[in-house]
Amino acid sequence: MLTTRHVDGAPNWTDLGTPDLDRAVEFYTGLFGWEYVAGGPETGGYGMFTLDGKTVAGAMTVTEEQAEPSWSVYFRSADADATARAVEQAGGTVPFAPMDVLDLGRMAGFKDRAGAFFGVWQPKENPGLGAVGVPRSLCWAELYTPDVPAAAAFYDAVFGWETAHAPFPGGGGSYTVIRTRGGGAEADFGGFVPLNAVATRAVAGPHWLPYFEVDDCDAAVADVERLGGKLTLEPMEMEGVGKFADVADPAGAEFALIKSAQAPQS
Repeated sequence: MLTTRHVDGAPNWTDLGTPDLDRAVEFYTGLFGWEYVAGGPETGGYGMFTLDGKTVAGAMTVTEEQAEPSWSVYFRSADADATARAVEQAGGTVPFAPMDVLDLGRMAGFKDRAGAFFGVWQPKENPGLGAVGVPRSLCWAELYTPDVPAAAAFYDAVFGWETAHAPFPGGGGSYTVIRTRGGGAEADFGGFVPLNAVATRAVAGPHWLPYFEVDDCDAAVADVERLGGKLTLEPMEMEGVGKFADVADPAGAEFALIKSAQAPQS
């Protein structure tokens, strides 16, 4: 499970790139009750969403010419430059080379062998997200990929991740769970999903999808639609997992909502 005791390889940041930051702020503050702290000139306008004073996400303006509206997931690295080299050695690419962000940390953006974008955050003054795994915060991350074993090998080479197989309730296959090395089941933070397993996800190509915990999945979906977003995957309930749905904000950035079967721990 995600905690703020960030260890190497675990998700420690997520951010939104959107062409209309004002509209995005209106949407997410309305949906999650987040507050938005605008960034100054020194950050290039990069701002923070907070929940009860704790950072839950970043946000920045990205024009449609630069990239499609999207959420990105970042993983903790003790050395972003070494991770960049590991990505290239494992067959990935480095579209955004490691760079310092003031005295806050060092970040970089990569693509895995299938083309899915992900990032790393090497903390300095900013250790990463201040709230995870609780309602209205990041709680899980899934990679949709055309080749699960190849993805597992790539991320093992880069981060040392381990995988485990969780049988689906009632049979019919299993889910590939990701965890940081040596942490056991308590270190589970996400999963690998075959790209063709979910038609609506396959359309987007290989990608990471962040999940945000909510108190009521159906109510949250209704709020998404009321605020100008849309439902992209109908709410589903899975025994032992919870109720979840895929949605998109008004600009089209996709993410998932989940009411976990077990109450998340702070």
